[in-house]
Amino acid sequence: MTVAIVLLVLGALAAATAPRLLSRADWPEREPVLALWVWQCVVAAVLLCCVLAMALAGSAAWAAVRGNLFAYAPHGVVEAYGLSEYGRWAGWLAGLLALGGVWTAAMLTREVCSARAGRSRRRAELRVRAPRLPGETVPAGERLVVLEDGRPDAWWLAGAEGQLVVTTAALRRLKGRQLDAVLAHEQGHARARHDVLLHCAGALAGGFPQVPVFAAFRDQVHHLVELAADDTASRRFGRLTTALALVELNEERGAFGHAPAPLGAVEGRVHRLLDAAPRLPLGRRLRVTACALLVPAVPLVVAFGPGLHALT
Repeated sequence: MTVAIVLLVLGALAAATAPRLLSRADWPEREPVLALWVWQCVVAAVLLCCVLAMALAGSAAWAAVRGNLFAYAPHGVVEAYGLSEYGRWAGWLAGLLALGGVWTAAMLTREVCSARAGRSRRRAELRVRAPRLPGETVPAGERLVVLEDGRPDAWWLAGAEGQLVVTTAALRRLKGRQLDAVLAHEQGHARARHDVLLHCAGALAGGFPQVPVFAAFRDQVHHLVELAADDTASRRFGRLTTALALVELNEERGAFGHAPAPLGAVEGRVHRLLDAAPRLPLGRRLRVTACALLVPAVPLVVAFGPGLHALT
């Protein structure tokens, strides 16, 4: 069996089994940042399998690709891959994988353009509802916008000039350090660049809705980034304060009791903060981190294995 086929089989197995394995694990909600790292490593491994398989299939089908890919390879490395044994299907496989890559780039571009348009629209609305005062000078990215609104809310408006927005109703409802906890939650999103991760996950799931790992990646990212931001706020201001702030912000929306998803997820976040499970031991966290890093390393070993073996 050729290396390209092995890579595709590995990618298919990871795409099909990883969501099931991670959904059965009992630790992701205890370690949301670590869980995000594991998901990114799995998705990177699937994409890496496709890219490497495309490169090898293209090398087998076209001499020009082979010449560029193996231009600096020592003698005997090309023969180790047995590219002449791929057959006529190599060109079709390379073309199909290349189309998948182009489609992925197009979906990511669409996601980025849509996000930019949405941010521009929201910024225009903010300028109308909360204009700057004459002579007001505020450093870029350091402005807290207070918006007149009867609904308690707070959010981070991402972009080159990120802004924290909080409504007057939220200021009235949040007591003590609850407002600080809410702002720390939103700042946690900004520092970790969760918006970039959400756009990438949305682009992959939108472009390939039939691939289980991409759909699960999008759903889990939306959930885990909120848990990670909750942990950021709770480490500074306490779990009880953060939980009470979530209640004050979402109680009027019907987020508790019989609320449907995704508002119902707020109730789970509050229970998680009030009844916090202990973090994983440091040793186990290090092992999970190392194992996750090995997942995208497997396609690299498979792809470069024949060439390295030829050099020994």
